[in-house]
Amino acid sequence: MKRKLTELANWLDASGQLLEGIIVTGATIDSRNIKEGELFIPFRGEHANGHTYVRSAIENGASASLWLADEPNPPEDIPLLFVENAELALQQLARNYREQLTCKVIGVTGSNGKTSTKDLLASVLGDSFAVRKTEGNFNNELGMPLTILSLEEDTEVAVLEMGMSGFGEISFLSQLAKPDIAIITNIGEAHMQDLGSREGIAKAKFEIIDGLSSNGAFYYDGDEPLLTALVNEHPELDARAFGYGSTSDLLAKDIQVTEQGSRFTVAGQLEGQFVIPVFGEHQVKNSLAAMLVAKKLGMTEETIRRALLNAVLTPMRMQPVTAKSGALFINDAYNAAPTSLHAALTFIGQTELRRDKWIVLGDMLELGQDERHFHESVADQLANLQLKGIALYGPRMHWLYDELRNRNTTAELIWTEKDYAPIIEKLLESIDDQSIILLKGSRGMALENVLKGVLETEE
Repeated sequence: MKRKLTELANWLDASGQLLEGIIVTGATIDSRNIKEGELFIPFRGEHANGHTYVRSAIENGASASLWLADEPNPPEDIPLLFVENAELALQQLARNYREQLTCKVIGVTGSNGKTSTKDLLASVLGDSFAVRKTEGNFNNELGMPLTILSLEEDTEVAVLEMGMSGFGEISFLSQLAKPDIAIITNIGEAHMQDLGSREGIAKAKFEIIDGLSSNGAFYYDGDEPLLTALVNEHPELDARAFGYGSTSDLLAKDIQVTEQGSRFTVAGQLEGQFVIPVFGEHQVKNSLAAMLVAKKLGMTEETIRRALLNAVLTPMRMQPVTAKSGALFINDAYNAAPTSLHAALTFIGQTELRRDKWIVLGDMLELGQDERHFHESVADQLANLQLKGIALYGPRMHWLYDELRNRNTTAELIWTEKDYAPIIEKLLESIDDQSIILLKGSRGMALENVLKGVLETEE
């Protein structure tokens, strides 16, 4: 964004001071990470008042700042816009700027896989277009406006991730972003405590169509009956399904795991064999969404194939890491829910990359009143895997630990509630170049510390 401060004042219908001649090139809410020319947006909370940092933001390169109208003593020597509500002002700025953008906007949501799908989209489309994507977790009512305001004028495709915890949030984000293409990766169990059921989660995710352009396209997980039912209620949608089932418009089959990643064959709107440099059937499904979008935007089959082969994902999504011992870690520690855990365990069960298989699992959070059942039921899938060792971390994983002990599992079994050290020690004494180790847990469990501990000790 590059706009005169006087234009932003018109967008907000706001008064101000020292506006003339000031150019704004983006927005930020963090005074510590100012980029030259950005507009600083101070928030006032219980423990901090952003107005305290307005002057330092200007000194660090901000061109101007918002100032809440009821906040006393505004500095008279700094360019300011006076607003009633900082959050609403930020969102209004993004809404106006979005109206002026000519790029295609792709909105992505889902219980699992939305970040991986976003990354795959950005990698594939980046082969042919100038692409920007949501960075980090800037996928909520504050992060998305900041992402939109960071888009450069020459952006051709913007890939915007949309997160949520309750009803109405995806609808708001969708109407703010106004996507030309909307994607739902899947429906899992995350946020069950807020939405009550998988049906509730599906309805909340389906709100992504609320801001979809009238001639927009909608792509969804065709293996999810809840989404199929919702699509059937909206015959006006230009909807396409992706998945493994024969009714999908783009389906994957014959998935094979290699040292380079996942090789698979597709049928439907595209045909032939493709490879992605990441493990897991669920990542293959995520790539199908990216392929549909690429085809929609005019990319050729061969260009899509080449771009997928060189795709780069955000770390900790089925990320392979080889230790000094030769052991292969699969770092999938960014997050976990029953659906994504099942997918990761399916990969471990099927892979032949290493002989000795270990899993390190951390608590799954935000599962509501059924969280004990969800943890204990993991034992059903583990019973069908030939595992050498199982390491469990976190208070909720004690439920699974007890269940596995009751079943007399033959795998080495360890549980620790708060300390990574026993798991690190067990791995160091047990793994070698014939070992593959899956790390999977909710973000709050930070299981990447286990990998870090092993690698640092090996040095």
